[in-house]
Amino acid sequence: MAGHSTAAVAHAGSNPFLRFVAAISTVAGWCSAAMIVVAVVVTCQMIFVRLVLNASTVWQTETVIYLVIAATLVGLPYVQRLRGHVNVDLFPLWLSPRARFVLACITLSLSILVMAMMLFYGFEFWYLAWSKGWTSDTVWGVRLWIPYLSIPVGIGLLLLQLTADLYAVLTGIDKPFGLEDK
Repeated sequence: MAGHSTAAVAHAGSNPFLRFVAAISTVAGWCSAAMIVVAVVVTCQMIFVRLVLNASTVWQTETVIYLVIAATLVGLPYVQRLRGHVNVDLFPLWLSPRARFVLACITLSLSILVMAMMLFYGFEFWYLAWSKGWTSDTVWGVRLWIPYLSIPVGIGLLLLQLTADLYAVLTGIDKPFGLEDK
């Protein structure tokens, strides 16, 4: 059963670093939304070409796949800023404010660690595709470093947002898990 969470958008206060990261995350969210819109338009164009013009499509399916994946990755920091990721706040609600603070610091630190490792390997993967000149095995033959760039960019921006979230919790600008003390 779904319920309403009391968590809100991550607070930035008047802190310039948090406001900068919030702005970057918001721009990433808009870019992600634009990629989804372009993917929908390309899908409609592909349907028109196939059904109305009775012609084959070359680049549309691959473009839509890459756009949706890139939109997912680039949209991660915006969703994190809005606290839109799936979470279970029942356990933090049961905890005292101090224990909730400790749990938030631990989970954010572990998330930062995991995202830092993913950024390292994502950048390595992107660099390998770029330096070796990889292309897709399709008729279109897209240079794979272009869609693969969304991996380090999206993960890097999520890492930045998580770091800002941890900083906001540590400095008291934001509450752990965005939950107010009762």
